[in-house]
Amino acid sequence: MKNLIIGIMGSAFSLGFPVIGETNTPVDLPKKENIHLFLLAGPSNMAGRGIIEKSDKLPHPRVLALDKDGKWRLAVAPIHFDKTVTGVGLATSFAEAIAKRYPNVTIGLVPAACGGSAISTWEPGGYHSQTKSHPWDDAIARARVAMKNGALKGILWHQGESDGKPGLAKAYEGNLQDLFQRFRTELNAPDVPIVLGQLGQFPAKPWDEYREQVNIAHIAVSKRMEGVAFVPSDGLNPNSDIVHFDTRSLRIFGKRYAEAYL
Repeated sequence: MKNLIIGIMGSAFSLGFPVIGETNTPVDLPKKENIHLFLLAGPSNMAGRGIIEKSDKLPHPRVLALDKDGKWRLAVAPIHFDKTVTGVGLATSFAEAIAKRYPNVTIGLVPAACGGSAISTWEPGGYHSQTKSHPWDDAIARARVAMKNGALKGILWHQGESDGKPGLAKAYEGNLQDLFQRFRTELNAPDVPIVLGQLGQFPAKPWDEYREQVNIAHIAVSKRMEGVAFVPSDGLNPNSDIVHFDTRSLRIFGKRYAEAYL
């Protein structure tokens, strides 16, 4: 058994990486097969723009996140780092639900979302100017770092807002299926489950025909591909920007992702 180091705010973890934080109390690191990894991919609604509350700073002892520098820490909001406005996302409530179902497992979240990214940037060599990053290349690299310590058990995807436009929506279905296939191939995980969420259904900002096309594509790909689940966004509410889900809705959404995964 390797050592798991406690660090950030007196209680964050580092799995074989440099220690984070002030205290260095060693505990046993679970075996690789007992660390279940989930890659978080997409734009800002996967990264999360929910307002951070006190409860979001109270970590679950078996939910970790890989930080920007490739170090493991306890998963406290924000776990993404794509933009300075990053807040609460759906991944934490997802992970806590999975941890509850599997009490002997540690959950390792691998944040890789890039706010505002279109699906075209999620291709090898693709560049996203808003975050000055390469979404696909970076996600694969981070997943491979994480997989040194755990087993990849799922990919969470939420995206489509940037592609619900003329000239892009029509091609979205084929691009999405190609993306999912590439994830499985590149990570040598042909059967890894993929969970994708529905775009926000906000009355103050009704879908146009292009958003409808993206929604149809999400459903079609989830039905066509084995091991892909679609999660509805019914009843979820936005922040005041009417673009991003609010904190309460993200917590609910994460639990829905977990139900679909389980």
